[in-house]
Amino acid sequence: MKHSNLNPEESSLFLEVYNVNGAVVLPLHSSIALFLLSYTECKSFQVYLLSDQPGSVEALAGSLPKSLAVSEVKREEAPALVAACRLPAVLEPNGRFCRAGLAVVLRHVIQTTCLLEPQRRDVSSLLGFKNTCLKACAEVSRWTRLCELDIPSAVEDHLRNPTEARLHLPSALLQLEHRLAEPVKVHNDDKLRRHKLQQQKNSGKNSEGNSQPPDSQQEDPLNKSQRGVEMSAALAKLSVDGAPPVPTTRERSNVRKVKTTELPELEHVFAEGLYFTLTDVVLLPCIHQYLISLQNHAPHVLLQIPLLLRWYQRLQELPGVLRTAKDCGIVLFSLQVPQPCSTHPDAPHCLESDQESPAPSQEHFVGGPRPTLSKLQEHGIEAVFSPHPCAAWTLDWESLPAAVNPTEGKMSVTRAVRKRQQLNNLVAMVKELADPDHTIVDFCSGGGHVGIVLAHTLPQCQVILIENKEESLVRARHRSSQLGLQNISFIQANLDYFIGNFQVGRGLDKKEDR
Repeated sequence: MKHSNLNPEESSLFLEVYNVNGAVVLPLHSSIALFLLSYTECKSFQVYLLSDQPGSVEALAGSLPKSLAVSEVKREEAPALVAACRLPAVLEPNGRFCRAGLAVVLRHVIQTTCLLEPQRRDVSSLLGFKNTCLKACAEVSRWTRLCELDIPSAVEDHLRNPTEARLHLPSALLQLEHRLAEPVKVHNDDKLRRHKLQQQKNSGKNSEGNSQPPDSQQEDPLNKSQRGVEMSAALAKLSVDGAPPVPTTRERSNVRKVKTTELPELEHVFAEGLYFTLTDVVLLPCIHQYLISLQNHAPHVLLQIPLLLRWYQRLQELPGVLRTAKDCGIVLFSLQVPQPCSTHPDAPHCLESDQESPAPSQEHFVGGPRPTLSKLQEHGIEAVFSPHPCAAWTLDWESLPAAVNPTEGKMSVTRAVRKRQQLNNLVAMVKELADPDHTIVDFCSGGGHVGIVLAHTLPQCQVILIENKEESLVRARHRSSQLGLQNISFIQANLDYFIGNFQVGRGLDKKEDR
């Protein structure tokens, strides 16, 4: 079914479709977005395939979720804000707020689902501890870059030439394999680790009392792991109450007295540790296609990724994953899991832990001498301030609406004074460069201190604010709504995802524009 007219009353999700040698191809980023929509059973978005040629929906019927209504739109008919971004992208009903980039879009789908169905613990848990899963942008987080960009890109490169003579594992896949070999650190894991120690001791006693030959006692490592503490905790997280398993009996005294440093480490069950998260949703369509290709063209390479195979098998224990795979036409299959190795000498160094930096203090900045000026004063050098050489550049802040003033952006009065001085210069320079009907882009816009002033003082220009921090951009949108601005738009995305045309661009150090 094809629709060329967009519904302005619904949020729209736009996905990329390629035409390669006459065949319609669904990129991995699009497959991942569709997989998440099916998993969450989210019906809040009208889904559009952006294609150069008609017939994409029919050609991809076997790869599209049967539970979703998917339409197609010609690339030249895409809304201007969507056309300015790399896909996937979500456009809000008013057409002036766009979210672009895989991680940003997927997190928005989850948040939208949780807002409408707060009882869906299986969906809310996808965002992980403190809702930070894939929140840090790829520009600063090596883990987000690996999952969002490097692995999908590596798999697509492989699929374009799967029979390459010198086939080798991409670095991105080796990094993931190495990550799965690292011990898991989770909040308050002491009880789980003691429970694991007690299980190990019980298992040791049972082995001593068993007179069967060693060969008959061997078990599939995968099944053994599934019966362990880690897999039990992972499955319990997806249950109704979402609580990890707690031993019904207290550990024996010899277990309770063991030092924390001597307790056994917890092993990875899923990509980020014990629990199924958005990262697993992102990786599954990629790894699935990669494993199919390896099995057909280079099965010997599978021996190099035992932990990745183990992860793939464990996902098939989750009913939600099986339901979604069936809905999306993905046929998951079983592989013989090699014995995992504890170390991988050929793998790159492990990724640094992507721990969230401490939350900034809520106290307002207390103004005072700048550090440089203080040092000059200590050496008897006094700074002499002179009037601005271009007095006409100074805006009449008292006559402007309150929402234009930087003080509306939650900053101290002292800092707001400096910000207004900064804005005086920037606005004056942009006004000299911009003509009516020009598009002005405020890169790394933060709370919109510059962009909002530009949109207010240049009503005949279109102003686009680009920022990857959702909280800042939402605050900017609220301020622009108070002013009733109709010439301003917002894009939540990394700079890499903006590909639009513009006449004037403005950028500041991000620390100075919050």
